[in-house]
Amino acid sequence: MNVNLSLLAPELFISALGLAVLILGLIVPKDSRHGLGWLTVFGLLLGMGITMAGWENQGTLYGGLFVVDQYAVFFKLTFLVAAFLVVLGSMRYVDMMGDQSEYYSMILFATLGMMVLASAGDFMTLYLGLELMTIAFIVLVCFRRNDVKSVEAGIKYLLLAGVSSAVLLYGLSLVYGLTGTVVIGEVGRALTARPVPALILGLAMLLAGLGFKVSAVPFHMWTPDVYEGAPTPVTAFLAVGSKAASFAVLLRVFIGALPAVWAHWAMLVAVLAAVTIIVGNLVAIPQTNIKRLLAYSSIAQAGYILVGLITATGPGIKAVMFYAFLYVFATVGAFTVVTQYYSVTGSDEIKDYAGLSQRSPLMAAVMVICMLSMAGIPPLAGFVGKFYLFKTIINDYLWLAFIGLIMSMVSVYYYLKVALVMYRDEPADPAPIQLSAPVALTLLIAMIVTIVLGVYPGPLSEATNVAAQSFWR
Repeated sequence: MNVNLSLLAPELFISALGLAVLILGLIVPKDSRHGLGWLTVFGLLLGMGITMAGWENQGTLYGGLFVVDQYAVFFKLTFLVAAFLVVLGSMRYVDMMGDQSEYYSMILFATLGMMVLASAGDFMTLYLGLELMTIAFIVLVCFRRNDVKSVEAGIKYLLLAGVSSAVLLYGLSLVYGLTGTVVIGEVGRALTARPVPALILGLAMLLAGLGFKVSAVPFHMWTPDVYEGAPTPVTAFLAVGSKAASFAVLLRVFIGALPAVWAHWAMLVAVLAAVTIIVGNLVAIPQTNIKRLLAYSSIAQAGYILVGLITATGPGIKAVMFYAFLYVFATVGAFTVVTQYYSVTGSDEIKDYAGLSQRSPLMAAVMVICMLSMAGIPPLAGFVGKFYLFKTIINDYLWLAFIGLIMSMVSVYYYLKVALVMYRDEPADPAPIQLSAPVALTLLIAMIVTIVLGVYPGPLSEATNVAAQSFWR
């Protein structure tokens, strides 16, 4: 069998980089391991270049088990951008924690798992990528071994991830038993429009297993505790990378393999999206911890992204990809502010952000812009993303569009509550907060991209449109 290894170039490079960082951590003196962060940053930049160079290089490997199309390439770029921003913004934080090589290598292996997920052409490859990503995240969540909250979060994530994987596997086995194949494209051709009850059960279990990964209600209960207990940069990567990878799989499985039974899962996804949007936004209102507030906000964002799955069309796929990409910058920007502020004050309580605008105008500005973008306020990127999402359902699911609009206005309330504390209240300690160059660069990238994509979304819109069209080839 002839294997075109150029199709695997991004995955091979990231796996080699992850192993190199891990091995260097064993042989490099402890006081020189700070350079591993920069090695990871530049390695991820090179990985982006390799991935972008393969934009037109499409094909399948191993009889359709691994699919490389522009849809997969776009998601891989999203994962690499997220990993790059998280690593760049957390180097100082990781130096304080120690164990740099383990941290950076686990970030890379989690990214590798996401990349495999994006190209999964069958259920086995899908599961291998999912478990590689999940195991790496379990290690990262409980990375602060001496912190009770971090260890507790790691145990919760381990147990619930195991349960969700078991449910997902059982759902996949039911679909395989009814179709006789594990290849996603062949599943779609084997199914008929009149499913048997076992298939309906399989669909429900698939949605439950993947719903855990995207923090959809009612599979979201792990999210606030894990987000609060995990190291903040890990929380940021979990919120953007894991969620984007899971949506890549949701689209591939439900639209690629199950279009024949669309009528049986579309309404279920619509109800799931509505409940997720409502619960995420309403429960965020009384939160006093910034990480828990952002956790419930991310649950609501998952509901918004689910909207793009409902119509099972090219515009829906485009909307999901567009929103997943811009969500990276808004979320990483907000969590980078939280990371930096915690490293200075040791607090994640919203009340302790009093006077942040005086202590660090850049941090306060980035936090407000990123939060308003997630709320969908024009002219920021989040507004364009939500416009694309709800445009796809306006004819058939007008009620869901109204729910999304109303809940977006509700989200403005709790986002502005944070802004009010930062700009109105006087700081307990007026000393300026000094930002390292990598942190400042991360904040500037997140802020500028969030603004630019809102004002000029054309190039990204065109790229996602091309990538969405490749999904059907």
